[in-house]
Parts: sequence; C-alpha cells; structure tokens
Amino acid sequence: MTTRIAVAGANGRMGKIIVEAAAAADNAALSVATVRAGSSLLGVDAGELAGIGKVSLSTVASLEDCISEFDVLIDFTLPDATLANAAICAKHGKGMVIGTTGFTAAQKDELLAYQAKIPLCLASNFSTGVNLCFKLLDVAARVLGDDVDIEVYEAHHRHKLDAPSGTALSMGEVLANATGRDLDSVAVYGREGQTGERDRKTIGFATVRGGDIVGDHTVSFLADGERVEITHKATSRMAFGRGAVRAATWINEQSAGLFDMQDVLKLR
Repeated sequence: MTTRIAVAGANGRMGKIIVEAAAAADNAALSVATVRAGSSLLGVDAGELAGIGKVSLSTVASLEDCISEFDVLIDFTLPDATLANAAICAKHGKGMVIGTTGFTAAQKDELLAYQAKIPLCLASNFSTGVNLCFKLLDVAARVLGDDVDIEVYEAHHRHKLDAPSGTALSMGEVLANATGRDLDSVAVYGREGQTGERDRKTIGFATVRGGDIVGDHTVSFLADGERVEITHKATSRMAFGRGAVRAATWINEQSAGLFDMQDVLKLR
C-alpha cells in the first residue's frame, strides 16, 4: 500500500529533506506540501523548492483544503503551527508524524490529547541510529547503574532554537528511567564557579551550538578506571527524513494512539 504524505513547512530546513525523502520512497508518495500563508513560495513546485527537480506538486497554504489528498502529515515545524495542524488532522482522522520540538508543558498536553482520535508518532529524533542508541543506553544504564557518573553531550548548528536538544532530553529520560531517577530532579544543565563535588545521582548535560553541525550526541558513563561512551553523529539530515517517511508508512496502518520510533522499529 502506498502512503500519501503531506509535508508541513516544505520550505523549511527539514521540510525540504522530507519532501526529497517522500518523493524517493518506494512505498510512499508526496501528495501535499504546505508553506506559510502569504509566503512568496506559494505555488512553487515542491521538488524545485527542495532542490530535486520538478515533481509536479505546487505548494499550498491550507492543509484543510487538501485534506482528501493525503493519508499522513509529517510536521517538523514550530509548536504553534504543529498544534494548529494537529487540530485539523484530528478533525478529519489523519495520522501525524511529529518531529517538532520546543513545546511548553501546556502545549504538549494539548498535543497529546489528540491521541484519543488519531495515531500520533511523536519523537525527538527519527534517525534509525539514534533510536538504536536509545535502546543501547537503556541497557548500559541498567548494567552500570549507580557505579558511574553520567554525562550527556550534544552539538548542533548555530540556527537551532532550543537547548538542550530534544534528542539529548530523550536520552536523559531513558537514562533516568533505567536508573530509577526523576530527570527533573537530577538533571544539571550547566556548571559554573565553585560547584562542589559531583553528585553521582545527577545526569549532566553539555550543549554546543555552532557552524553547520547536523547533530552530535554522546553519553559518557564515567567510572574510576574506565568509561563507556555511546555516540551518534549525523552527517546528513536525510537520516531523519528517511526515518520520518518510514514512520509515516507505519503510522498509516495504526489505530488512534501515541507511538514513537521505538514502536516503528520494533525495539520495545
């Protein structure tokens, strides 16, 4: 079965990548590409916008006007736009794949309420490799437990708006759950001055922003005499685009509920 995919924010950094990935997929078809109302890019061919050549699909502003033309929406935009799109999809029974980050707690609650009506695949990172790392981190944290200090390092391009990255926070959640801790209580997001001796129960986060780094993540398990490090480095955003399209084809076969890439990849 071919899954018809709509891409929100087709002119964005990730939107262009997802357009390319959807257009190239064997079991999916790019059927809708949206841009912001009033954009100078309205009516532009989505393939030319993404730099892959003409695909005979013009960008539109209204998702609801094209509701019969797609099965699943992939949305990597901004929280307010994603929530507006989620309301439309819930109204019409369309599944969503969501890679948007930076939601407030209230926005996240609003979004998650739609799982009662439609299937949602919500993930901080759609890379197959990163999601394998989540599994490995769970195993490592359970084995090493409280005998190590745990530090999470992440680096991204200068244009990224949120910090730490959604992926780093997801890694922190995996680590906290595996060691029986509450991340909100044990997370340390920066150190400066006389911080005192490190509390082994804490999970530290270090953030770097600069250049054109696609995404680097390393978790270090630091013991006396040895350390274990699990690292993922993304060299192309296409890893995220292919994963999002894979998730869309999977979510198209699901009933209402909340899912993530661990479900898509059968890593549970």
